[in-house]
Amino acid sequence: MINILEVAETNQMIEKENLDVRTITLGISLLDCIDSDLERLREKVYQKIYQAAKELVQTGEEISREFGIPIVNKRISVTPIALIGAAACKKPEDFAQIAKTLDQVAEKVGVNFIGGYSALVSKGMTEADRLLIESIPMALSCTERVCSSVNLGSTKTGINMDAVRLMGEIIKQTAEYTKERDSLGCAKLVVFCNAPDDNPFMAGAFHGVTESDRIINVGVSGPGVVKTALSKVRGESFEVLCETIKKTAFKVTRVGQLVAQEASRMLDVPFGIVDLSLAPTPAIGDSVADILCEIGLEYAGAPGTTAALALLNDQVKKGGVMASSYVGGLSGAFIPVSEDQGMIDAVVAGALTLEKLEAMTCVCSVGLDMIAIPGDTKASTISGIIADEMAIGMVNQKTTAVRIIPVIGKGVGETVEFGGLLGYAPIMSVNGFSCEAFINRKGRIPAPIHSFKN
Repeated sequence: MINILEVAETNQMIEKENLDVRTITLGISLLDCIDSDLERLREKVYQKIYQAAKELVQTGEEISREFGIPIVNKRISVTPIALIGAAACKKPEDFAQIAKTLDQVAEKVGVNFIGGYSALVSKGMTEADRLLIESIPMALSCTERVCSSVNLGSTKTGINMDAVRLMGEIIKQTAEYTKERDSLGCAKLVVFCNAPDDNPFMAGAFHGVTESDRIINVGVSGPGVVKTALSKVRGESFEVLCETIKKTAFKVTRVGQLVAQEASRMLDVPFGIVDLSLAPTPAIGDSVADILCEIGLEYAGAPGTTAALALLNDQVKKGGVMASSYVGGLSGAFIPVSEDQGMIDAVVAGALTLEKLEAMTCVCSVGLDMIAIPGDTKASTISGIIADEMAIGMVNQKTTAVRIIPVIGKGVGETVEFGGLLGYAPIMSVNGFSCEAFINRKGRIPAPIHSFKN
């Protein structure tokens, strides 16, 4: 039961500490839309999504009004389109037509993003996978709401280095296709190792083939709540610090659980998971970097940062799993640069580098996220950065990702403005030494020895 003190405490979190439900994401299976005729396929996709999601935005707004909880985004994820379009698409342009259909129906139902323009190629690529990947620059340049993701590796299969090499080139092409908007297309494109099937956050959300026909997943966020709680135990022991984070994560997750169950009931769609990820925004006081500073660092990136982030991530997960039986997705702490004012400040101060961010991804929930780099960075260098991050995920049996933006026409010392939740970012320097001979090897990196658990 929830008592009046908990209600008052939650109201305080919402009004003064930036607590919100970051997203309600409706996952929709499109497997029953598969057709060898492209036009029939597009019509089936449009109708399936429209019928499933036409009340999603209204439902989110009703829940927000009833409970007084801000629900920032309403989103859709669909079955990876490389699977859905395989029978009908014979060239990249065919897949881009499906992307336009996704964009049209997303606009019609009023969601801000639709995810699932995706391919799962951790071990190898089908012809359809390759065609979809080649279509990504075109698809993201001619749509507003479509998000794309590609899973390049896993602990069980190793890393598909052919796909890693290709994605370095695709990211560069996407940057070129959207250079008039500071290469914004790359902000809607992410590559994964060990991608989860039930992630509600963009740009990586897709509806896994093992999921129900429809599912409700909720992503909840509260960096400001955690920072405020920690400010009250400043100087206390690690035990007190950990308990405070854990208790706060429990309370935040309960809010997400409430919204998820209510959305499930109103839409008559099964509840999937709550993703408790401390997802920052550019708003002052809504920063994961600020939490690290509250723990005791001058800036994110100072010595001790990786240890502090490991502590934070672990306690968030421990608090979350006590609050909900179905915690999933990514759940932990996100460390994007452009979306976190504290991270931006740390980069500007010289405390945070690309190499330190990579070290931090060993213990956080995702990976190198929303990082702007010089537009003249080689595709092979981008592939090398991706390969490093995939290796961290593969060996450590965790999800890792890369969402990196080579901003065409800009270099180190300049700033790029994306707007909204995507924020702005200083262009970060990249190691200029070549990895081209390594990236140009064909094949895949085998799975690590500890993957053999049968």
